[in-house]
Amino acid sequence: MGRRVRKGREINGILILDKPLGLSSNQALQKVKRLFQAQKAGHTGNLDPLATGVLPICLGEATKVSAFLLDADKRYTARIKLGQRTTTADAEGEVIESRPVPALTESAIKHALKPFVGEIDQVPPMHSALKVNGQPLYKLAHQGITIERKSRRITIYGIELLGVDGDVVEIDVRCSKGTYIRTLAEDFGEALGCGAHLSGLQRTEAGPFLYDDVIEMASLEHLAEEGFEALDVLLQPMEDALHDWQDVVLSPDAAHYLGLGQAVMVPNAPSEGLVRLFDKQDTFLGVGIIADDGKVAPKRLFKSA
Repeated sequence: MGRRVRKGREINGILILDKPLGLSSNQALQKVKRLFQAQKAGHTGNLDPLATGVLPICLGEATKVSAFLLDADKRYTARIKLGQRTTTADAEGEVIESRPVPALTESAIKHALKPFVGEIDQVPPMHSALKVNGQPLYKLAHQGITIERKSRRITIYGIELLGVDGDVVEIDVRCSKGTYIRTLAEDFGEALGCGAHLSGLQRTEAGPFLYDDVIEMASLEHLAEEGFEALDVLLQPMEDALHDWQDVVLSPDAAHYLGLGQAVMVPNAPSEGLVRLFDKQDTFLGVGIIADDGKVAPKRLFKSA
């Protein structure tokens, strides 16, 4: 039986999409993949249909760095409606409880937010893409099934109060991977004694990629009418996803042997951790890791290697 030939273009790079309201991350991914006619594509962390903002989409060989972007820190602007709890902890769910919102000062709101900064334990919501025994929790939730979830340790690096408009509080949140902002909203509402749900969410940062980098889907569709050249210039280099890693430049011999899967000794290499690999022509070859003996070992290599 012959090898299956992939359809589409061999295009490599990262598109920083402003995910539209109402689309799932996968729906947005498939639209981008079709517009670029890319052979391979993958996104770097789910955004709910309710959410908008930074969604890096990896095309071609860039899918090999998507796992590292999944682990990256994130930043959000969140709008929290006080006084109502919903079935999904966000605006898509049905209201299951209403309570009066007390008169709140800016000082009282900041005081209620303070305990959520730092390393905290957070229980993932049922309406989430987290899988248990291979089944996404949201599919169980849609069947009316609720299961016990273990709390997970996450880090919220900072929360800034951006404003208060009646019973809606807007905050800026900097956090680690695995943080559920809808859970933060619900827990914050309980801290105030009135309940709450997430009424709006925008991701403003995902790892090194900022909201200033995004392109809207409508603009992307318009550019697609001009051809692939207009689209391809929007792609960020794959190595930009790992911008805070140290670089290792390989000699031709070292690049050859590393491409064969062998660890190589490189003068002045870092002493530990993951590194970006380049050849003498500044071609990005992939991801390496410093072995216990100080050699540079391959971890994820690209076709260019």
